[in-house]
Amino acid sequence: MEARDTTAGALRDGEEQAAKKDTAPPITETPQTKSKMEKIFGFRKEDLTSWPSLVTLLNRPTDPASLGIFRCLFGLLMVIDITQERGLSHLDYKYMDGAPVCRFPLFNVVQPLPLDWMYLVYVVMFFGALGIMLGCFYRLSCLMFISTYCYIFMLDKTTWNNHSYLYGLIGFQLTFMDANRYWSMDGLRRPSIRNAHVPLWNYTLLRTQIFIVYFLAGLKKLDADWVEGYSMSYLAHHWLFDPFKVILPVELINLLVVHGGGLFLDLTAGYLLFFDATRPYAFVFVSYFHCMNSQLFSIGMFSYTMMATSPLFCYADWPRRFFARFPSFLRAVLPLSSPDPQPSTSCVYDTIQSTSTNPQETPPVAKAPKLRFKHKLAAIFTILYIAEQLFLPYSHFITQGYNNWTNGLYGYSWDMMVHSRSHQHVKITYKDGKTGEIGYLNPGVFTQSRRWKDHGDMLKQYSTCLNHLLPRYNISDPGIYFDIWVSINERFQQRICDPRVDVVKADWSPFRPNTWLMPLLVDLSPWRTKFQEIEGSLDNQTEIVFIADFPGLHLENFVSEDLGNTSISVLQGQVNVEIVEEKKNYTLQPGEKMKVTAGAYHKVYTVSEVPSCYMYIYVNTTEAALQKNFTKLHDLQERVRNGTETEPLPPQLQPLIAADGSEGSEVNATDPIVQLFLKRQRRMKEVKKRREAGALERLERFSMKKYYTMRRGFLMTAIAMRNLAVGLPSLEQLTREVDFANMKEPQAEANQAEANQAERLKDEADHGEL
Repeated sequence: MEARDTTAGALRDGEEQAAKKDTAPPITETPQTKSKMEKIFGFRKEDLTSWPSLVTLLNRPTDPASLGIFRCLFGLLMVIDITQERGLSHLDYKYMDGAPVCRFPLFNVVQPLPLDWMYLVYVVMFFGALGIMLGCFYRLSCLMFISTYCYIFMLDKTTWNNHSYLYGLIGFQLTFMDANRYWSMDGLRRPSIRNAHVPLWNYTLLRTQIFIVYFLAGLKKLDADWVEGYSMSYLAHHWLFDPFKVILPVELINLLVVHGGGLFLDLTAGYLLFFDATRPYAFVFVSYFHCMNSQLFSIGMFSYTMMATSPLFCYADWPRRFFARFPSFLRAVLPLSSPDPQPSTSCVYDTIQSTSTNPQETPPVAKAPKLRFKHKLAAIFTILYIAEQLFLPYSHFITQGYNNWTNGLYGYSWDMMVHSRSHQHVKITYKDGKTGEIGYLNPGVFTQSRRWKDHGDMLKQYSTCLNHLLPRYNISDPGIYFDIWVSINERFQQRICDPRVDVVKADWSPFRPNTWLMPLLVDLSPWRTKFQEIEGSLDNQTEIVFIADFPGLHLENFVSEDLGNTSISVLQGQVNVEIVEEKKNYTLQPGEKMKVTAGAYHKVYTVSEVPSCYMYIYVNTTEAALQKNFTKLHDLQERVRNGTETEPLPPQLQPLIAADGSEGSEVNATDPIVQLFLKRQRRMKEVKKRREAGALERLERFSMKKYYTMRRGFLMTAIAMRNLAVGLPSLEQLTREVDFANMKEPQAEANQAEANQAERLKDEADHGEL
């Protein structure tokens, strides 16, 4: 688009020089009419017909204003992101010195530094992002940011996602761009680059990257699970979709708004932002979409970063026209609004040459521009980078060891929210290599992540780490076996790996499929329609779990005493149910069911030649009793309020008379169920208050949360830098300093204490009848 007005300055300079050399009357030129393609796309068809013309197009001089504003916004968002999603505020919890922790780096040789040195790495990354924002020592700042960012990124695959990958890509691109030519500290230090043109490829690269993010995310959503509404069905119940519930049922909101709207927006957003006629509407819909995502998901600065990229699709001089509307006394601190950027050696300019001494006889003609090596190199870099970004999301046929139930390398395939997972059962078994003793580990022991359960490469890393750590606990050369049950996009719960395989000794390669990972039973996907019918026929207190298992394997399960009236019903195949304590076996065919005893183990063997499908139907009697008691308390409270309760309340129910859900009534409650009921009422009132809060109150709450998060990060960083400079202080002083850094917002501390107390009460409460 900037191709429409990029050479105007150079043409004027050439005309002025020709006028100085010749005293002849000025030449009257007829304005050159633009083709339809040039009006729409900003370049001509001839610009793509040869390599020199393509190089000239990609290096065409372009206004630096929009790029400079984006650089500033991106740097600001990364400064905020470092303290939050990158983990500066909880770095001491993430990288615990000396603690036995299993980590999941991209390469096993990549390991974290000691804690204080990790803070130094983050300091370098922080000042790199700050330098990008200010445009100060820009190239060095980009290198500081991207080098440390890549190191942090490779340290932990469990944090990989599309937007973290995108931040790294944008930081990498900015390193090679001239984004410090507008509204930058470097421009104040070096007048030669201040307000200078930037080559068009700077914009081309960023715009294409954002187009790829949207469009490929849309292509990934053409998956049948997304189109049929199974990927993110739970979102339709979120309060953000309440306005749609006035005219549509939840089922249609899920299918049309959540899935249909997401698919349409991703496929069209890049196109709508590109064209002048549709861009204003695209701004509205894209901004609304990202604002909703910021409330639906915990995705840090991603929504704001994507909104910051939208103005890149506007004409490159939009900041000049925008800031020109401000009063003149503010111009000193605002970006430049003067219309004419100065020439730059990074660009290729068209030159005008006269072929005759008499310009009235022969008009000037355009002279072929001189292309330097750096111009050609920039064009090659642009083309190769775009080709790589189009290829990589579909490169899973190369890196097959990373594939499991998703397509391609997780974290940068742009398959945003295409897959939702629920884990029903996770068991880790170890076997002593010398004694043969078998034992069990708590899932997630020695690690802070939960994502290892979904990826074969992480299972391999985790098993290897456990193999190295368990000998400290007198377990020699242990073998590690995983039994993990996962449901993806509302399918059957099924195993993700073979529980008979010792993963420590199992082969794994990034270029070969993992034979010990079980295939997704896609043939059973049509059962999901039947699931909805079965679930719709149950009451609110009855819960159900759908299981699918492979021939020759069995599920060992324990039914909690809280779960009453639990039964197994077979849908497909044949199973053999073994009641362990009774030492009895029961064979079930499709359509048959049996009850299983609560508080005891049983095993379900798949004995058919095809995968078996069955379901557990149960009632959480403990939860049902608690809800029943809550209903009684609520009815009693309502009768007290309207005066229909004539009998005096017993002492343990007196706190209900307060009827305001205040904290004082909870303190006075002696019955644990009454106390839990009052706490629940207060929480519901607070949730309602938060949802109905005004914009200023929401902004204040958001700002305070960010303040205390950043405060802890900066204070802990200062402690670490002091430790590196002068050494560790006494333990008492260090404890005081950390306690001061840990200070939270009073409301946040109260909420945390309340949550802990509620959990304790829930465990201690006697859920019998009142």
